[in-house]
Amino acid sequence: MGDHSQSEYVLRLLRENWRREMAAARMYEMAAAQERDAHRREVLLRLAELERKHAGMWADRLVERGEHPEQWPVPEVQLQGPVSGQWLRQIEAMETGNAAWYESLRHVLTDPDVVQVMDRIDADEQTHGDLEALLEGPASAERRLRRLWKGEAHRQGTGDWLGDAIYGVNDGLGAIFGIISGVAGYTANTHTVLVSGFFGALASTLSMGAGAWLATKSENEVMQTTLAQERAEIEEDPEHEVEELSLLYQLKGFQAPDADRIARHISQNPEQFMKTMVQEEFGFHEASLGNPWKSALSGGVATFVGAFIPLIPFFFMSGWPAMVTAAIISILAHFAVGAAKSLVTVRSWWASGLEMTFVGVLVGVVSYGLGELAALVFGANLG
Repeated sequence: MGDHSQSEYVLRLLRENWRREMAAARMYEMAAAQERDAHRREVLLRLAELERKHAGMWADRLVERGEHPEQWPVPEVQLQGPVSGQWLRQIEAMETGNAAWYESLRHVLTDPDVVQVMDRIDADEQTHGDLEALLEGPASAERRLRRLWKGEAHRQGTGDWLGDAIYGVNDGLGAIFGIISGVAGYTANTHTVLVSGFFGALASTLSMGAGAWLATKSENEVMQTTLAQERAEIEEDPEHEVEELSLLYQLKGFQAPDADRIARHISQNPEQFMKTMVQEEFGFHEASLGNPWKSALSGGVATFVGAFIPLIPFFFMSGWPAMVTAAIISILAHFAVGAAKSLVTVRSWWASGLEMTFVGVLVGVVSYGLGELAALVFGANLG
């Protein structure tokens, strides 16, 4: 290919670059003209301005080569579909096509000046990122953050649920093993031991369920009260709250001007301002509100499961064989529950299991000894 042909080929490519950027600018402008939401319209106009800047870069390169792009007509484009629907996919397809076009040009155009323009355009495109996220603004960020939190909440929620379950099983197991050990020390009557343990299990279950319900409900009420108080403080003295948020960010390492700018930007949305203040000042979010009924059910069921374990032998055996079997099962269960704690702690399973076993044996021995002492004191050993 001769020099003239090569030069004409490069000019055609540069004209196509200019045409593509002008078409993109025009498409964003048409979308902005149809958009009713002020934020979305501003984003579209800003992107249109960016595309016109890119077109201007190619126009400068064309002028240097004797072309006159300012005399060329603006490319005609059409948007298809409703504002919030198909045209968004159309624009994204255009952006994807332009990115592929520039990528292919890198194998053809080696002029450093031209490559520099493509590098600047690529950098600009990467800066503004996902169009849909830009259009949605803070709402999109919040939705994406909630999705992340949901994933983390699933893991955290699993850990919380598992921790509550282990605590409940341990509470029921320890309490009822202590009860039947004490009653067994007081009397050798298997029926008495079983009835005492069974009603102790019911009492522990109801107590744990009620306690979990009240605790979660109280935590929710405290959080809701804090949210209401923070909202009232913002309404009464927003400047004070802006200053407070700025200082909180400065404590996190932001420079004072940056912290002030961030705080004032957040304060433009009162609801978001309130949520941010509560998060930064008190360390919780509305998403951390618990379900009292779920807490009551999980805590109560876990407690009953743990409490029922020492009673199992008494449904099939009697006398000392039942008591010895119950003791063995309870000790093994203590080790298993202790080992399970390693799922929500950093300790090794065997160390946690042995610790729980020691506690269970200690409770059983002390309770049995107190039962024996009670029998001696009251002279009422029914064995």
